[in-house]
Amino acid sequence: MTAGVIRPMIGRDSRFFWEGTQVGELRIQKCNACGAKRFPPGPACQSCEAYDRGYDVAAGTGTVFSYVVHRYPPVPGKELPIVIALVDLDEGVRMVGEVVDVSDDEIEVGMRLRVDWNRIDDELTLPIWRKA
Repeated sequence: MTAGVIRPMIGRDSRFFWEGTQVGELRIQKCNACGAKRFPPGPACQSCEAYDRGYDVAAGTGTVFSYVVHRYPPVPGKELPIVIALVDLDEGVRMVGEVVDVSDDEIEVGMRLRVDWNRIDDELTLPIWRKA
C-alpha cells in the first residue's frame, strides 16, 4: 500500500465501481428492473425501490457542473491546490473528482472533461479528470 494516500471505503455497494477502475472502466450503477442510473451507488433503486442492481460502463466524458479549489488544510499524499469538480457525466449522473493538469484559474463551469486513471498500487486505481 502507498503511504499517505487516503483510501476509499470499498463495500458491497461500491465494489463493482472499484473493480471497474482497476480495468479502466468508469462504471455507473443501473437498476436492472427500471433502468434508472445512480451515482453514488447504493443498495436499492431510488426510482422503483428494486434491489436488482447492475451497471453500465460510462463513456468517461462530462462537463464541469461546479468546482472548488482546495487550498487548505493539507491533504495526505496531495500537493495543494487541488481542483475538485462535480462532473455532469454524459450518461446523466454527477460524480465528484479531482481535475488534473488544469490550473485553478483555468477551470470553469461548462468545461468538457474526460476521465483518466491514477494507479496508486495493485489494489487501488482512482479516476481523475482531464480537460477533454
